[in-house]
Amino acid sequence: MAKTLLTGATGFLGGHLARELAGRGDDLRITVRADSDTRAIDDLEVERVRCDILDKRSVRRALKGVDRVFHAAGLTSLRPEDTERLFEVNVGGTRSVLGACLEAGVERVICTSSAAALGPAERHGAADERQVFTAGHLGIGYVNSVHEAEGEAFRLAARGLPLVCVNPAVVFGPGDVHVTSTRLVRSFLLGNVPAYADGGLNVVDVRDVATGHLLADTHGVLGERYILGGRNFTFDRLFADLGRLSGTEPPLKVPHGLALAMASLLGLGPSTLTAQEALVASQFWTYRATKAKRELGWKARPHEETLSDTVTWYLEREGDRIARARRSQPLQYRLAGAAIAVGESASAAGLRLLGGLGLRRR
Repeated sequence: MAKTLLTGATGFLGGHLARELAGRGDDLRITVRADSDTRAIDDLEVERVRCDILDKRSVRRALKGVDRVFHAAGLTSLRPEDTERLFEVNVGGTRSVLGACLEAGVERVICTSSAAALGPAERHGAADERQVFTAGHLGIGYVNSVHEAEGEAFRLAARGLPLVCVNPAVVFGPGDVHVTSTRLVRSFLLGNVPAYADGGLNVVDVRDVATGHLLADTHGVLGERYILGGRNFTFDRLFADLGRLSGTEPPLKVPHGLALAMASLLGLGPSTLTAQEALVASQFWTYRATKAKRELGWKARPHEETLSDTVTWYLEREGDRIARARRSQPLQYRLAGAAIAVGESASAAGLRLLGGLGLRRR
């Protein structure tokens, strides 16, 4: 029987993908690090091999006897202090794993990239796989790292690696035990999103993305990439829907520059909105999945189910804490409201503050 190797199985998407591959009947081997948190896959009876994707020797050992590789390992963070690590893991890890796959002569590689590797769409528009990347000037470490990682993957494909790339949008759904892709939902429920600007994002269900990987394996064209995206939301609509499902009051909408300034002032702890997250939220990470639907036969479930299941999972996991947050408006909201009351002068002050902080604006 052919053997499949999966990297990143301990992550949010990786855990769901491991279940899909096991359910398909693959002879599955997954990589785990010495310090891996394996809660997402503890109930799966699959082969495990100790492997750090940055250690080429351990990668080569993990690839012995393997025919197919799903490379889903990576790091997601919007904190500037993580930029160096983002490039180390996302770019270096992709180079290490896929380079070893080329040397080992594996039959097929499905590489998990991100729709963010394409950069944001035009304001109130939607991008597809043909978009030229122009987002480098935004200085967002995660975006630049996944773009460069995808470039590494396609450079190896040009040398003969049998590669198909999938580009999920923002992944929601149940089971994000590490609070990575669904961090925005958790922050919203806890009242830790003090304000937002005019922006948008595409939300897709983690379970559908896992299925999309298998479809890319069976139907994807070598050397191609496929956006796996669901519903395009403005933040107005997303926060309204999350509020309706959870009973949480939506945050305040403010001008772009003021949102950045307030995030800089209020993002003092690990659970609050950072200036970089505010910058990201002012863009339109909105996409079309037409190619995946046409060529892979893939489709996303209704967005209402995805949002409901995500909110329900957090309410079941942290219901008491969320209820306490709902009863008392946090300090961030009171400060945000005071800033809004100041009006145009506050916005101008916020823009001056941005200049002093050296933050980039679009």
